[in-house]
Amino acid sequence: MTESEASARSYSLRGRVVRAGESPASSGNLANIITVVRILLAPVFVVLLVLDGGADGPLRIAAALLFIVAIATDGVDGMLARRRNLVTDLGILLDPIADKLLTGAALVMLAVLAELPVWVVVVILVREWGITLFRFLMLRDRVIPASRGGKLKTVVQSVAISSALLPLWNLFGEWVHVVNTVLMSAAFVLTVVTGIDYLVQAWRQNRAAAS
Repeated sequence: MTESEASARSYSLRGRVVRAGESPASSGNLANIITVVRILLAPVFVVLLVLDGGADGPLRIAAALLFIVAIATDGVDGMLARRRNLVTDLGILLDPIADKLLTGAALVMLAVLAELPVWVVVVILVREWGITLFRFLMLRDRVIPASRGGKLKTVVQSVAISSALLPLWNLFGEWVHVVNTVLMSAAFVLTVVTGIDYLVQAWRQNRAAAS
């Protein structure tokens, strides 16, 4: 089989869609469909926040709930892919993109609403997209495992962004902003530290491979 044939097969729509098994899985399987839906929800989320116009009204609540549901499905599609052996090259490619689009859109909109410093958003996005691109490039040679605190970083990021999006200060008072600041600060620190840790791991692997 030629390289082009292997590439075409890895993204084929033929194969299993839902059922578990050992035969090739379709790139259009259920896990990948959920991932694509998450990608499509990102612009809907942005539109809802834009239409809310900083009023902290029902549209913002809807946007926040949409973000929470969408980011929570990250575990669902991953679980389905692993348990039903539906892991495909397309899914491996799209899954981190879906996560970065959702969190990136949320962070940018929080900056647009002047609720988060622009420099914080820039640092986080550079780290997230930079590491994602770096991982894709490195896949040609070898797989570098995710940073040790990667899962914790993802959880804290999701909680911090969700809390920042929900206008809970309207119900509980201004002290909610202090909680949001603490959560976002923790997410920022974990994002930077895990990014550095990942690069250190990559450097060590390169050094070991060269020796």
